[in-house]
Amino acid sequence: MKKVLIIEDDIILSATLADNINHKGFETLHARDGEEGLDMALIIKPDLILLDILLPKMDGLTMLRKLRKDPWGKDVPVIILSNLNMPKNGVAGIGGDVSEYLVKVDWKIEDVMTKIENVIKNKGTSKVTV
Repeated sequence: MKKVLIIEDDIILSATLADNINHKGFETLHARDGEEGLDMALIIKPDLILLDILLPKMDGLTMLRKLRKDPWGKDVPVIILSNLNMPKNGVAGIGGDVSEYLVKVDWKIEDVMTKIENVIKNKGTSKVTV
């Protein structure tokens, strides 16, 4: 079973995402901050990471930069799902690529699920440099 690590501090959003992802047949794991998310990612090695940027303890961009320094972590697909509406080139210096950059208010949950399924299905074949 494919695993999706949700790194999100909003408990309601995290639960909603997990319910929908589980319904699609994937296993979900949860982290509430960047430190916990990085530790879980490197130990569990999920098939996809769904990452918020504004997180306690360690923000999502710092977490991503550290993840991309790991031999396994440099290639794991990451979808950023954030409230920050930044242009892709405005997220400078993260040290890696992401599969998608989605602004939460611009996407319905069904559309996010489609993105997740497509990224897992095409794992590693297309990335967006941010």
